[in-house]
Amino acid sequence: MTDPPAHDSEDLDALVRRVDPDRWLSSRFIGDPERRADVVALYAYDHELARAPKVASNSLLGEIRLTWWREALDEIFEGGAVRRHPTAQALAGVVARRALPREPLEAMIDARYRELDPEALTYEDAKSWAFATGGVCSRMVATILDPARDKTFADDWGAIWSLALRLKTGNIARDERAKVLAEVRLSLGEARSVERRQISIEAFPAVAHVTFADAYARGRDLSNLGKRLRIFLAVARGRI
Repeated sequence: MTDPPAHDSEDLDALVRRVDPDRWLSSRFIGDPERRADVVALYAYDHELARAPKVASNSLLGEIRLTWWREALDEIFEGGAVRRHPTAQALAGVVARRALPREPLEAMIDARYRELDPEALTYEDAKSWAFATGGVCSRMVATILDPARDKTFADDWGAIWSLALRLKTGNIARDERAKVLAEVRLSLGEARSVERRQISIEAFPAVAHVTFADAYARGRDLSNLGKRLRIFLAVARGRI
């Protein structure tokens, strides 16, 4: 399959600001411009995978789009010419600079196949999906920001944000929503009990957006000003 270049006239930072404002806000607290650009490229990659099930008119076309990205990973990791797609090109640069492994990037693709099934997610489905999307992505971001420190916290925290956002946007089985909500609240409580010194200042932007999870879990939205205030306080305190 050949896929036309997406967002030719729009740089990735502008794209992520538009389609993923939560994590874009987190990325504003990354001081190093090159690391910030690499993080934004990962968010753009996650966006491309997330939109595959949404823009396809049927599951087969969604599978084709996801296969397109798996083939892009082949090109990136086998050292061949990488297809001329702005996100694929940017991701290739990140992989080369940061020595990212293929497995987590592939896991993010695999997670999106579940979204091709119109049946609502069960509690177990939702947890697996959240860890393989928001969790994996947050871990890779933390790896870029502070490669020397432990990054296991990022899996859990990134998954909290994804689960809470899924609760807000729907497609979780009605009789499973209470279990998912309880999981988000329990995980948030555990995350908030973590001492500040256990997470480095450099790595915190990988998870700063998790501060929105409690509002999302209650079905609430936040104004742009409200989000900016919350995330500023989270970064200042080193706590979500």
